[in-house]
Amino acid sequence: MKNFPSRRHLLRASFVLALGLGACTENKSAPAPTPVPPTPATPVTPTPAAVNAEARDYAQYTELMWSDEFDGAAIDPTKWGYDLGSNNGWGNNELEYYTNSTENAALSGGNLVIQAKKQSQGGRDYTSARMLTKGKQDFKFGRIDVRAKLPKGQGIWPAIWMLGSDIDQNNWPKCGEIDIMELRGQAPDKILSTMHYPDAAGAHKYKGIEPVTLPNNASFADDFHTFSVVRSQDKMRFFLDGTLYYTFTASDAPIYPFNNPFFLVMNVAVGGDFLGNPDASTVFPQQMTVDYVRYYQYK
Repeated sequence: MKNFPSRRHLLRASFVLALGLGACTENKSAPAPTPVPPTPATPVTPTPAAVNAEARDYAQYTELMWSDEFDGAAIDPTKWGYDLGSNNGWGNNELEYYTNSTENAALSGGNLVIQAKKQSQGGRDYTSARMLTKGKQDFKFGRIDVRAKLPKGQGIWPAIWMLGSDIDQNNWPKCGEIDIMELRGQAPDKILSTMHYPDAAGAHKYKGIEPVTLPNNASFADDFHTFSVVRSQDKMRFFLDGTLYYTFTASDAPIYPFNNPFFLVMNVAVGGDFLGNPDASTVFPQQMTVDYVRYYQYK
């Protein structure tokens, strides 16, 4: 005969089981989580537009930001430095040796005179000067005016131009080059403006306009003229005596380094690939006479 538990034993077991289940359920109940406040969104500060990024009319650039009127007794060393030597022809097989001598660059009568001479130095037959604002003054958006009278003669090469201020980190042509004005001395009635820049592989590319000719066969060596570039975001405009003659935009170059700061260069080279060397017809010395350099922005 099987032994079955009594009813009293069954009730007691059920009561113990109920207590056990209740305790188990209580132990499994986790405390309510502490609410985590939402992280506030970081406010987005709008990037301010670059000063003078918008292209304006030539005449609206009225705020003089920097200038040299060349009225002192000597060239201002806080504004100008020099490239020196022959540098193996400066990449163009040029013939001059650049100096910082007053024979090649000096102030006279309220003007800066950069003079190329037939004079032997450093293994070269010619001397001249190449002045620049590198490390002293950078220019970004705005208008630069240079009023100057140019030299002439076979193999004489005056230039007013700019290089990217990051040239020591991004070598040429990655830094960009803006030739505001160049002149072949054997064609003294014509100037050129050219932009130099890299392609996607870093190779040199260039684009510009030539020639810009004075009317009535006049020569740039006869009188002063004002050479200007107005730089704005993705756009450069070139003016002669206040008249627009060329526009270059970001669509003209696969890579456009011209929104960066640039420094100014002025020099008179002698000979080289661009125009050929002096010959028996070339008269020395030859001078580029600069009345002023002025940098304007608009309000």
